[in-house]
Amino acid sequence: MINALIEELVLRKDENKGESIETIYFGGGTPSILSNEEITVLIQTITAHYTVVENAEITLEANPDDLSTKKIKELASSPINRLSIGIQSFFDDDLKFMNRAHTASESKKCLSKALKYFDNITIDLIYGVPNMSCEKWLANLEQAFAFGVPHISSYALTVEEKTALHSFIKQGKVPPIDEKLALEHFNILVEQCEKQGFVHYEISNFGKPGYFSKHNKSYWLGEKYIGIGPSAHSFNGVKRSWNVSNNAKYLKEIQENKLPSQFEILTVNNRFNEYIMTGLRTVWGVSFDTIEKEFGALYLEQLKTNVQPFIDKGLLKIQHHSFSNNTLITTKKGKFLADGIASDLFLVDEV
Repeated sequence: MINALIEELVLRKDENKGESIETIYFGGGTPSILSNEEITVLIQTITAHYTVVENAEITLEANPDDLSTKKIKELASSPINRLSIGIQSFFDDDLKFMNRAHTASESKKCLSKALKYFDNITIDLIYGVPNMSCEKWLANLEQAFAFGVPHISSYALTVEEKTALHSFIKQGKVPPIDEKLALEHFNILVEQCEKQGFVHYEISNFGKPGYFSKHNKSYWLGEKYIGIGPSAHSFNGVKRSWNVSNNAKYLKEIQENKLPSQFEILTVNNRFNEYIMTGLRTVWGVSFDTIEKEFGALYLEQLKTNVQPFIDKGLLKIQHHSFSNNTLITTKKGKFLADGIASDLFLVDEV
């Protein structure tokens, strides 16, 4: 698999010629099983065939049970300079409910050790868990603040079909997801993070100044990216592509010097809708200048008409800038509903 990843990197080296790589992200699965030698050879392949900026952000995703003291020390001596740790909760009953392999004590132990070796760490926390009181959710956040992590990604619990949780809810063994509870948790999250000096720069992301995720920020701002490996997605501004998810098929295609991917060319409406969706999730919002420049005056006029009901309800507002045109952003009340608002603003027919 490592050899195939290297081969794919080489096969795709001319895709974004002239572009600089600012972030490298090892994620999706369990990249923490990689040895330092494997991480290094992958990064060396990237630097040999792509233009990588100095001090690029290089992140690795890991779960607490994967991060032994030995592993943390090893990673600290590798080119990795940012860790993303899937804590999810500091309570064992929540972790059991979410079917996580690690324990609360493993979370605390690995976080204590990781912070001795890494300055740039983000943790994931899940809210909206059935039967989780607001006091318990606050205790989760206070534990994170006590560790002093500079970045928190926090998501509402979602129920996927064909999962054990979906089955338990259908059988009545577990209460269904409570939107009202999730909103209460979200409001606590926003309030407490802001008190602690975090900037709420994206709906699910809170960073201390200087610790925003450069990798995720580029995605929300619609920048290009290349995804390597089975199931990986890529985007070059107008075309989205995705690799086959089957490992055996992926390896076979790569061995035959073929790219194991499919693609779609995004229509103007697709690109407009994606910009609205990602823009409304961030503090940077949706720029009227960008809409007019990228899509034309008719799209801007249509947007201005369509957003008015949401402005009237206090869910969206127009931020006026002296240095540029206006920006559309969600209000405090509208933040939790950003995805739903965006979908209501999507255009189906060409303007």
